[in-house]
Amino acid sequence: MTLDPVAFTAELIRCPSITPSEGGALDLLQRTLEGMGFVCHRLPFSDADTPDVDNLYARYGTAAPNFCFAGHTDVVPTGPVGDWSVDPFKAEIKDGMLIGRGAADMKGAIAAFAAAARRFIDAGAFEGSISFLITGDEEGPAINGTRKMLDWLDETGEKLDICVVGEPTNPSTLGEMAKIGRRGSMNMILTVNGTQGHVAYPHLADNAAHRLVAMLSALTAEPLDDGNAHFQASSLQITSIDIGNPTENVIPGTAEARFNIRFNDMHTSDSLAEWIRRTLDAAADGTDYDLKIRVSGESFVFEPGELSDLISDACEKVVGRRPELSTTGGTSDARFIKNHCPVAEFGLISQTMHKVDERTQVDDINKLSEIYLAMLEAYFRRA
Repeated sequence: MTLDPVAFTAELIRCPSITPSEGGALDLLQRTLEGMGFVCHRLPFSDADTPDVDNLYARYGTAAPNFCFAGHTDVVPTGPVGDWSVDPFKAEIKDGMLIGRGAADMKGAIAAFAAAARRFIDAGAFEGSISFLITGDEEGPAINGTRKMLDWLDETGEKLDICVVGEPTNPSTLGEMAKIGRRGSMNMILTVNGTQGHVAYPHLADNAAHRLVAMLSALTAEPLDDGNAHFQASSLQITSIDIGNPTENVIPGTAEARFNIRFNDMHTSDSLAEWIRRTLDAAADGTDYDLKIRVSGESFVFEPGELSDLISDACEKVVGRRPELSTTGGTSDARFIKNHCPVAEFGLISQTMHKVDERTQVDDINKLSEIYLAMLEAYFRRA
């Protein structure tokens, strides 16, 4: 019995699984995989000050090696539904495009891999296992999702040997790009304290805004690096400057800025934190300030090899092109999986993810399923 990847994508889209709600998507996926012979484990996790999240680990077979597909059924909110040309959870097909929240990011890839696994399993016995690592917390805080699932795998003796994450990696054409690594990301909140006063009597005040601007100028004075063979240059971007001054004749006593650094493997979050504090101390000239740092993930890259070759060879077989091996873009749950096994990302086209009328070509879902099937065949050496 075959599994139609397009029809299954539509079924998943019709599950309104907006983070952190499961919305029926994991239930649907579990029923489908259990019907194929997978052993499924639902993994709900909780933590303080963050929503509870349900997750799913499913495995077919018990032998090594274990080829894992990782992804997420949760989606971002739709925004104003009236801005959509269709109901975002109705999954309509128009002009060869399947439209709906999650079509590209990333219910289409989940359905494509499930369909590929169905065909591969039905073709006969193989030595090894296929697994799904599916979270409901990728679009949320990423606290009760993949990280805790990986801890559970360790505790239960489940080993992943290789992993493909189905994020939408292709800018405009299927087979155009795969991700073999990602930049790290860290967010900072800088609060500078001065002395409030009257603008006509600056000698009696200490302008926190002036101090803040000088400190931010020091951070942005020179580029962090020029990039390297696998990564573009690291980037520090100021995202917000807030003074909250309701009047024009008061010198502010407090000023706050937020900034983010996306960094390559020439740095770690620790080395950057040390540089930030050293730079701020030098520019502060005794100014009282507070710095909060939150690290979303470290940079990583897997040198081209077995996994990237599997993706590239499969793309060439199905769509006639070999993808660029990239580390661009934001973060994904691959930043957690990298500590457990080689991981790369390959999925659908990314142009409409998180947008109104998110969509993907029906033909691309079918071809992506063919690519995933070719990867399984090559990995388990089945011609």
